[in-house]
Amino acid sequence: MADVLLDIRDLKMQFGQNEVLKGINFTVAKGEVVCIIGASGSGKSTLLRCTNLLERATCGQILFNDVDLLDTKTHTLELTKKMGMVFQSFNLFANLTALQNCMVGQQTVLKRTLSEAKANAMKNLENVGMSQFINAKPHQLSGGQQQRVAIARALSMDPEVLLFDEPTSALDPEMVGEVLKVIRNLADTGLTMLIVTHEMAFARDVADRVVFMDDGVILEDDVPEVIFNQPKNERTKAFLNRILNDD
Repeated sequence: MADVLLDIRDLKMQFGQNEVLKGINFTVAKGEVVCIIGASGSGKSTLLRCTNLLERATCGQILFNDVDLLDTKTHTLELTKKMGMVFQSFNLFANLTALQNCMVGQQTVLKRTLSEAKANAMKNLENVGMSQFINAKPHQLSGGQQQRVAIARALSMDPEVLLFDEPTSALDPEMVGEVLKVIRNLADTGLTMLIVTHEMAFARDVADRVVFMDDGVILEDDVPEVIFNQPKNERTKAFLNRILNDD
């Protein structure tokens, strides 16, 4: 395998008596696009939030560039700022313009100058097709436009890996395509991405690997051709039959 960027080992997460992650093991190589699929409640979003420490896993290891993020001796801020995150609900600052949303993290976390942050933000807003809306505030933008700004904001931090938590689930159907197109284009640039999604056609076309989760465990981890055409696990088959037939 190519250089491993992210190596998750026996990761477990428990909320009270509820064990949400039950020993997760998988890797993401540099430049790889991995899509995580599964039913609601299977632990997909929790896994993503544990990966960048938005949630603190109960036990296990999260090795990022060979450094364990869960080791209490690790200076996690320096590492987690190299992980970009795109949320379901955009999470833009309502009082800031699109341009300002893409600049603020660069200035506060990366300590870039105003001119450096602005130039980088402009470049990324242009890359997602939002350069004509730099002065618009979130309430003036459609859901798809807000999500594209959120992607530009994440890119402006120059992440080594970009995490997407169901980036189209809060969008109206006609806006889904514009966001998926942006993510497809990013995949072509060689950016490492870990994407929780319910868009099966997108996962089949874009992912290097597809991970199927069910009830807090990974049941299958393979290339899209195998997952979608010859799944080995009966639970995977049932999930895909239901989802694809509903579509």
